[in-house]
Amino acid sequence: MPNAEIAAIRAFLASMPADQSIAERRAGYDNIGAAFPTAADVTLTPVSAAGVPAEWSLTPGAAEDAALLYLHGGGYVIGSVASHRHLASELGRAAGIAALSLDYRLAPEHPFPAAVDDALAGYRWLLDQGIAAGRIAIAGDSAGGGLTMALLLAIKAAGLPQPACAVPISPWVDLAMTGGSMVSKAAVDPMVQRDSLLVFASRYLGAADPLAPLASPVHGDLAGLPPLLIQVGADETLLDDAVQLARAAGHAQVAVRLEIAPEMIHVWPFFHPMLAPARAAIATAGAFIAAHLA
Repeated sequence: MPNAEIAAIRAFLASMPADQSIAERRAGYDNIGAAFPTAADVTLTPVSAAGVPAEWSLTPGAAEDAALLYLHGGGYVIGSVASHRHLASELGRAAGIAALSLDYRLAPEHPFPAAVDDALAGYRWLLDQGIAAGRIAIAGDSAGGGLTMALLLAIKAAGLPQPACAVPISPWVDLAMTGGSMVSKAAVDPMVQRDSLLVFASRYLGAADPLAPLASPVHGDLAGLPPLLIQVGADETLLDDAVQLARAAGHAQVAVRLEIAPEMIHVWPFFHPMLAPARAAIATAGAFIAAHLA
C-alpha cells in the first residue's frame, strides 16, 4: 500500500512557489525548517567554530565528550543552521551525543572550495576543543552529504585523524551528474531535477572542474575513510549518486552500508515530524553512530 504520509508531503512540496530568487529561496528554506520546530527539550548554543558560525544542540543525557558535526543541504547555495536545526538535533539525540551544526559559506558569494574549507575548519575546531577524533561523527544531507564526503577527503589530505564514522543522507557527490537516475527518476522526484542542479553546480563551482574530488567526492580516492552509512530514497534523482558512492567506497576497502528506502523522496528524514519512515531512518543513523564511537 502506498505511504499516505509521503503523499501528503508530496502535496505540500507541490504547493511551494517556483522561479524564486536566491534570497527568496534561502528565506523559504528557513521557513520550511521553522515549520518543524525543534523539540522543547533541546538546548541551543551559538558558537564560532574557528570563525565559522555554528550552533550546538544538546538533548537530555547526551554525551558532551563526543560530537556530531552536521552539514546542511541546499545545493551549496541555500540552507542554514536554522533550516536544518530540527534534523541535526534529532540525529544528535538518536546518537546520544551533542550536535554541532555548521553555517558554512554559501555560493555564489563564496564558491568552491569555501564550503570545504569551512567544514575542515569546523572539524579542526572540534579537535581543538579536546574531542577525540574517535568520538566525532560527521553527517549531512544532499549537498551536505557531498560535503561530508569532501570533508573526509580533506581530513585525509591534511593528515588529520579520521572521525569514527560518517552518514551521508541523499548525498550529492557527482556534480557532473552522470547517474542514470537523473533521468529514470525525474518523473517521481518532487524536489531535485537535473536542470536545477546544473544551476546550483555552476554557482558553486565557478571555473572549477566538476570532477574535482573535493567537489565530486565519488571521483576521489576513498581509501582510508571511516565506516559509512549511506541513506537514500528510492524515488530520488540522486539515487545513483548514493549507489555509485557505495560502490566506490567498497572498491576502496571502506566499510559501507547502503540503505535505499522504498517510496522515499530526497532527504526524507528532514520531514520526520510528519513521516514515520523518516523517524526510523534517524533512529538507524543514530544507532550506527553510537556503535562506532570509540
